[in-house]
Amino acid sequence: QVQFVESGGGLVQPGGSLRLSCAASGTDARLYAMGWYRQAPGKQRELVAGITLGGTTNYLDSVKGRFTISRGGAKNTVYLQMSSLKPEDTAVYHCNSMPPYNYWGQGTQVTVSS
Repeated sequence: QVQFVESGGGLVQPGGSLRLSCAASGTDARLYAMGWYRQAPGKQRELVAGITLGGTTNYLDSVKGRFTISRGGAKNTVYLQMSSLKPEDTAVYHCNSMPPYNYWGQGTQVTVSS
């Protein structure tokens, strides 16, 4: 019933910026802590950024100062603003609750390459 639809990914050069969007249906994202996760080829999925019910944010050390997670005006939207992108940021990015719900969306591909 709960669905997450990610968008905004693409191919960017190192140092570039990208804004990812997450639309959650079947639930109100403001009722749960939410997070952005990513999975690179051959690697395990990792939590990149999270936002709690109280609005407290947390980030993976490698993205601190570069990524910002936020909730939009709509009750079911979550964003991830990414700047100063690096090749190691290349991965499929997913949004989900934190801790995550069993079902994952298709994610959005972010490729950082020159």
